[in-house]
Amino acid sequence: MNVTQQQIIRRGLTNCCPNCGGRTLFQRKKPLALNRECPRCGLKLEREEGFFLGAMALNYGVTCFGYLLPLVLLWYYHVLDDRMAIVGALVGAVVVPLLLYRSSRSWQLMLYYFFFPQQLPANRRGLSGTEDENV
Repeated sequence: MNVTQQQIIRRGLTNCCPNCGGRTLFQRKKPLALNRECPRCGLKLEREEGFFLGAMALNYGVTCFGYLLPLVLLWYYHVLDDRMAIVGALVGAVVVPLLLYRSSRSWQLMLYYFFFPQQLPANRRGLSGTEDENV
């Protein structure tokens, strides 16, 4: 394989294209708009409808367990007062998912191609007339 699983992880954590490594996942002038395909290598980034539900789940999980749970624990152990905890939770429930949006989209691509690296164009091999690409 031309692109290893370690490269896929590194590229996913740095918001780069899993195929070519270019910083081309998102449009330059619209920071929250994902390109339909990588302008550098042509990898289709917008897959079938519903593909990025996993990105939403990752974003939700990191927000709940990485931000809101520690905030609740700080409130429970009286490190934060009631008002501070409520304001922190409300603000964080909106701000943290926005901050993680780009990363969660990249993480979803990373996880998909980590488990199916042969689906990357850089890793595809030539097929004989009787072979199926999904085997």
